[in-house]
Amino acid sequence: MFREAILGSLTLTFALGGCSAPQPAIEVTNPDPSGKIPAMKKAAREHDLKAVRQLVKDLDSDDPAVRLFAIHALHELTGKREGYHYFADELQRQPALKRWQDWLAQQEGTAPTTRPADDSRLVGGKPGD
Repeated sequence: MFREAILGSLTLTFALGGCSAPQPAIEVTNPDPSGKIPAMKKAAREHDLKAVRQLVKDLDSDDPAVRLFAIHALHELTGKREGYHYFADELQRQPALKRWQDWLAQQEGTAPTTRPADDSRLVGGKPGD
């Protein structure tokens, strides 16, 4: 009887051990925080600037933990915070989120140019050139 109990216990242990759920993909684009947050940490640690676009997007997440790790990674990567506070409510976060979005657009070259139409006002420009 004792022997059967041990065999049954071992069988159950091996059966349950092989049924674990798959690990989430460690990617900043993963919608599951258990995959997203480790990827954010890795991006900051490895100075992976390819993650910046997603990190800025994640500043608007419903999940405060995602927002916390997003701003931490962005600060590590850029040295900036833009006045962003992950714990603020959605309305309070909007101005800082907009500054991050504008910064990202500028970095990607998609921001509208602020160059004056009259090139004479540029540094080194001369009227009539």
